[in-house]
Amino acid sequence: MSASTATAASAELVGLDPVTPVRRRRFRPAAWGWSVLALVLAAAWAFPVYWMVTSSMLSTTTLESFTPTFHPFGGSFANYTAVMGPQFWSALGISVSVTLIAVFCCLLFAFLAAVAISRFRFRGRTTFVIAILVVQMLPAEGLFVAQYKMMSELGLLSNILGLSLLYIAAVVPFTVWMLRGFVQGVPAELEEAAMIDGLSRTQAFMRVTLPLLAPGLVASGVFAFLQCWNEFTVALVIMSADNETLPLWLRGFVQASATRAIDWGQVMAASTIVAIPVIIFFVIVQGRMTSGLVSGAVKG
Repeated sequence: MSASTATAASAELVGLDPVTPVRRRRFRPAAWGWSVLALVLAAAWAFPVYWMVTSSMLSTTTLESFTPTFHPFGGSFANYTAVMGPQFWSALGISVSVTLIAVFCCLLFAFLAAVAISRFRFRGRTTFVIAILVVQMLPAEGLFVAQYKMMSELGLLSNILGLSLLYIAAVVPFTVWMLRGFVQGVPAELEEAAMIDGLSRTQAFMRVTLPLLAPGLVASGVFAFLQCWNEFTVALVIMSADNETLPLWLRGFVQASATRAIDWGQVMAASTIVAIPVIIFFVIVQGRMTSGLVSGAVKG
């Protein structure tokens, strides 16, 4: 058996075409350059987060020294123990309650509005869409006085329900705009085909269109969650010192600088605690977004 015949036989065994030679990947400097640049940008983005987590485990003396410390070795969780007092648990409960109420109501109202705008033709439809954009252009600071008076007259100052209503009103317009694009991306012919097969309009929408809209609902939920969880100014105007959200609670560590020095270790520990739920939520939702996209494509 010659060498060429042996090569062809071995190629057939591994599933390769014996006629076509195996091509080696060419070295592309441009591709490697873009990859290195992407890694550098990712490292630059992740470094502040790493610095926050590292500093949360170090003492104030170490943080205020002239020699920077880039690793948490020798540190402890004392800062976390110090900040997780009764005020933290109270602020955590308020933030979780307000965020869950606002996200649920935002997705419900925005989803119904987006479906109505995209699937039905009614008088004032264009005006409604333009009004959504105009509302988004209004500065939040210009509404503080009106919001405070409205909540005061309703008896909802320093109240979870009152703050949730303001968050819903602030987040719903952009959420409607986001979901409108997702709904328009799903052809209405899919529902019509399902209705021809014997499904009602509601069944066709629930079985065909809704699974395809799952990624859009998840993306809108992430946006609403981040806006409500990290919001500071509206909570500062509406809530009192006894009913603080986590951003207001976090401000208290720096606000005490007039009477004593700032404990930057505790500030970093508190910041890490506030950021952890966002990271966990995004990790969970990222998997749901992929599974929702795949399931919707199969069902459609």
